[in-house]
Amino acid sequence: MFRGKIVDIVHDTITLPNGNTALREVVKHADGAAVIPIDSDGNIIFIRQYRHPVGKMVLEIPAGTLEKGEDYLICAARELEEEIGYTSSNIRFLSRICPSVGFCDEIIYIYLAADLTKTKQNLDADEFIELETYSPDEALQMISSGEIFDAKTVTAVLAYCLQRQD
Repeated sequence: MFRGKIVDIVHDTITLPNGNTALREVVKHADGAAVIPIDSDGNIIFIRQYRHPVGKMVLEIPAGTLEKGEDYLICAARELEEEIGYTSSNIRFLSRICPSVGFCDEIIYIYLAADLTKTKQNLDADEFIELETYSPDEALQMISSGEIFDAKTVTAVLAYCLQRQD
């Protein structure tokens, strides 16, 4: 139906549980990886960047689309260094989400990065990122107030906070 730079849209004819058929439009998007960086004080390092679809600056965690054949963990580590200028000797899987399960096939794997080492940012030419650091409790409050509303970021913060309680 449509072939774009980052998404394709296809029509799928499906069979419903009652035997009838229905047409579905599906947005095809490459999978991605995201990472919630935890500094030595236990705070979360966020990025704030302009997101055109919502027309505003959005607070989120570093993330990106997998390059062809790239492993999710490698993508998360790459985005960590590119977007916030840190590497980690301790990255582990935290969760995964399908941000828009009703119409998009994208899956984002979320990782936790601790034991950070400062390097330098390596932003893409079209990326303009500000770094902000908040405690987990502050981040939870920002989710509750709607300040943080990006799905991968909400999932990452909630999963991290739940694991801290164990």
